[in-house]
Amino acid sequence: MRLLVTGGCGFIGSNFIRYILEHYDPEFVTNVDALTYAGNIANVEGLAAKYGERYEFFHADIANADLMDELMRKHQFFAVVNFAAESHVDRSINSPQNFIHTNIVGTSVLLEAARKHGVRRFMQISTDEVYGSLGAEGLFTEHSPLQPSSPYSASKAGADLLALAFHKTYGEEVVITRCSNNYGAYQFPEKLIPLMVLNALRDRKLPVYGDGLNVRDWIHVDDHCAAIVAVLLNGKAGEVYNVGAGSEMKNLELVEAILNHLGKPKELIEYVTDRLGHDRRYAIDSTKIRTELGWKPLKRMEAALPETIEWYKANREWWEKLVQ
Repeated sequence: MRLLVTGGCGFIGSNFIRYILEHYDPEFVTNVDALTYAGNIANVEGLAAKYGERYEFFHADIANADLMDELMRKHQFFAVVNFAAESHVDRSINSPQNFIHTNIVGTSVLLEAARKHGVRRFMQISTDEVYGSLGAEGLFTEHSPLQPSSPYSASKAGADLLALAFHKTYGEEVVITRCSNNYGAYQFPEKLIPLMVLNALRDRKLPVYGDGLNVRDWIHVDDHCAAIVAVLLNGKAGEVYNVGAGSEMKNLELVEAILNHLGKPKELIEYVTDRLGHDRRYAIDSTKIRTELGWKPLKRMEAALPETIEWYKANREWWEKLVQ
């Protein structure tokens, strides 16, 4: 079985490729990535040598219909797993057109090419941010209304709806996952956890938006990858599956935990002007995927966060190329 993984040089995509090749022999993976700012070829270094013909890389923009048509003509793919996305909220506020191009146009091109070439399944990797912001109580379910707050989350919501429309209109086997905040190895340094870790390691200020009390639900990327496989293989076509570890934490608490682990002073924290449209709280109800597919997270943040921090400490060569 061969998978077309788009955005496979990004954080979650590269971890997924490593996960699928290590745990599911003899899966074959074709990785497509445009290698924009967050797509780092170093994230998949060594895979071709280790796995031979089971892994190949194709440098392309998913919004290029001719290239996607050529690629899907080359192989008979079992599924497309679409990680490819512009994903940073701040960048979407400054340059929303880039997000529309990749997240909406790119998804539409992939959906049409997959339909044309008989790809059995199309998996759209989405985000809990499409639901907007929660108050102090409650959880996002798959039936929560879509109320995106940023150009990024609006573009992801649009892509989700487009994918579901292809299922309803053409009968394409679409499945969607909406996951909470991920952390782990190979995450681009502008994201919260690596940004704070790398700034602390260099004794630089740690910028915290607003009052720092915004809440996020955190999940280790390996647990997310296991959930994706569960949905890919056994999820019901036309369905959405929320993925979360039930690990809520205020941003300020997270930053302080990083400083404590590294033995750095809290005086490095610097409160900065809040992000425009900053959602207050995200929290995922993952009952559906747990009960229907038997998935559950295995990594607890109490242990996995220190492991993640230690990975960045041990891999300076990887991140020093990406930061100033």
